[in-house]
Amino acid sequence: MKMANIEELKDFATQVRRDILRQVHKVNSGHPGGSLGCTEFFTALYKEIMDHNPEFNMDGENEDIFFLSNGHISPVFYSVLARTGYFPVEELSTFRLINSRLQGHPTTHEGLPGIRVASGSLGQGMSVALGAAQAKKLNGDSKLVYTLHGDGELQEGQNWEAIMYAAGNNVDNIISTIDLNGQQIDGSTETVLPLGNLRAKFEAFGWEVMEVEEGNDLQKVIDGLKHAKTLTGKGKPVVILLHTIMGHGVDFMMHTHAWHGKAPNDEQLETALSQNPETLGDY
Repeated sequence: MKMANIEELKDFATQVRRDILRQVHKVNSGHPGGSLGCTEFFTALYKEIMDHNPEFNMDGENEDIFFLSNGHISPVFYSVLARTGYFPVEELSTFRLINSRLQGHPTTHEGLPGIRVASGSLGQGMSVALGAAQAKKLNGDSKLVYTLHGDGELQEGQNWEAIMYAAGNNVDNIISTIDLNGQQIDGSTETVLPLGNLRAKFEAFGWEVMEVEEGNDLQKVIDGLKHAKTLTGKGKPVVILLHTIMGHGVDFMMHTHAWHGKAPNDEQLETALSQNPETLGDY
């Protein structure tokens, strides 16, 4: 599934930002900051990079598959899934409502197309994704597994067990991306629990490491993901350190943890939407 040019991809990303804002505003609940910061990543992944099929097959055989580990940024995930054909765009209006398939953290029990694992608890996505990647190898499936993780999420110890396991077992058909925005629910990652030199840590654990310094520049994200693909199949798992800005695209939400899990009020919504003009039609 490819878009014609970078301007169309940027228009898509702008519409996704509108979807994020409108979802969390309607129910006065949700996580806009990280969702806005990862909009370019999801746009690049689903519109340009992955070989995926919206006619959803839970097993993901013979297609690239994606696991969202930091599941609280579900608004961006839901928007991109809907706008790439997994389910009707109109269903975005049910976000976080009782009996909706679009819960605050993605779940599988309601059978939402595109969701292969529940990801409400942080730190588990890497482990699940590695199982899927090894299953692909065992089945002779040459497609890739992609994951996304928050930087604060790496404070969970289970991640490092999985990171060690991946290299120790030569799981070289996985591309994991770390959203490095430097913010988490209680403040900056540097204040809460410093992560140190992540490049050095992943390299010490035996991963192939690359960085995208401008993670909200869509072309650079696309180029970074394309380069990461060339590094697969060479005996090492691949990680992208993606430097993003929390709340990117809405000036008063940027560079602060305050919008990690806070919804805009009516006036703030209008201001934010004015900074992201409609491009593909609201739901």
